[in-house]
Amino acid sequence: MSWEVVIGLEVHVQINTKTKAFCGCSTEFGAEPNTQTCPVCLGMPGQLPVLNSEAVNKTVLTGLAINAQINLESKFDRKNYFYPDLPKGYQISQFAVPLVEHGYLDIPTAEGEKRIGITRIHMEEDAGKSLHEGLDGVSHIDLNRSGIPLMEIVSEPDMRSADEAVAYLKQLHQLVRFLDVSGADMEKGQFRCDANVSVRRRGEPLGTRAELKNLNSFRFIKQAIEYEANRQIELIEDGGTVVQETRLYDSVRGESRSMRSKEEAHDYRYFPEPDLPPLRLSQQQVDAIRDGMPELPGQLRQRFESEYGLSPYDADVLSQTRELAGWYEALVAAHPSDPKRCANWLANELLGRLKEAGRDIEDSPISARQLAGLLDRIEDGTISGKIAKDVLTDMMADGRDADAIIEAKGLKQVSDTGAIDAMIREVFEANPQQLEQYRAGREKLFGFFVGQVMKASKGQANPALVNQRLKALLDG
Repeated sequence: MSWEVVIGLEVHVQINTKTKAFCGCSTEFGAEPNTQTCPVCLGMPGQLPVLNSEAVNKTVLTGLAINAQINLESKFDRKNYFYPDLPKGYQISQFAVPLVEHGYLDIPTAEGEKRIGITRIHMEEDAGKSLHEGLDGVSHIDLNRSGIPLMEIVSEPDMRSADEAVAYLKQLHQLVRFLDVSGADMEKGQFRCDANVSVRRRGEPLGTRAELKNLNSFRFIKQAIEYEANRQIELIEDGGTVVQETRLYDSVRGESRSMRSKEEAHDYRYFPEPDLPPLRLSQQQVDAIRDGMPELPGQLRQRFESEYGLSPYDADVLSQTRELAGWYEALVAAHPSDPKRCANWLANELLGRLKEAGRDIEDSPISARQLAGLLDRIEDGTISGKIAKDVLTDMMADGRDADAIIEAKGLKQVSDTGAIDAMIREVFEANPQQLEQYRAGREKLFGFFVGQVMKASKGQANPALVNQRLKALLDG
């Protein structure tokens, strides 16, 4: 318990523009290798970069969402290093004066909300991709990704556990998707994390950090940080010394291994990018971006709780994306009498079925209006909640409205007292022993009778009326 883990994160987020950071090549994922390139992103001599203004706007939007300072004048630098997937031999980035500085994100922890500082967000271009596996001992290079616009979001070393790091990343992941600045698909490399991990005894200065490179799943990030922290603690307790280095995490073996000694900033020989002028924005431009900012996830959660009476959990689920939040509000607008029922059916029934089918809410085969129509039929007693689940299955299969399915299948709920009484008496006649036991004091058998009546009605009897009439006839 005397050891404290200190974690800072550098997150590379692909900005979802149609073209690359400094040229007109497509950013579409999945094309044949080296088909989305041009002399600019291939680093051919004499080719000049032209800055993508949409990438700038989306970086500013992200900065505003994290309550950061937007530098009205920033500049680009050349970060020099040599690697086969970097065709120019340098990366256009921002070093001395980034576009965004001094922001924060609030994250949930077991002890309550915690504020994580964000040092900076700078723009840069991505490198290409090296392919090694299954190539008989050789490596291939795909430069389609070369020049893709990125934001590098650098946190302060404010996290003290792997769980806090994952909570921060999930908040950030949700935010960039909500703002529509990135698809943040981790499997496609659109949201990648480098973790700087060090340990110290409580109250001592910061220890020497190791950088864990290119982590791209929340589960592996947690495993990698916990492994690295334990490795450093054991090393120090055995009399060793932690060296500053870059390490790779092997998710199959559950361990990290040394990749290279960690370069300091001066090793990259940064100098100002001579082919790009300073990036100058007006306050009016920044204000216009701020005015177009959507309601953020935290604001939505609070409003869903206060306006619709949702639990914190349901409010969190339904504010995960703008599309989902909009779908919920459209559902409530069409079925305004019961926002909680809307939340339950959307979160538990519809989203569960969409997940099984591998679909998102945008791909739902039924609309918010159609689901509202189904909820109307539950509310007015036409069908029970149990039957409604079967109706929903049919709706999703063929896109028909609830009313059409209820009518075609004869599913209307039985609410006729005489018909229900007749079913109850049939159940009594078929189960005389249980009837005698109930009347002798075994009141737990009430549930048995409810089940038998519902079974006899094929689930179509009004449950509330069944309970009411059963009690009357059993105790009468």
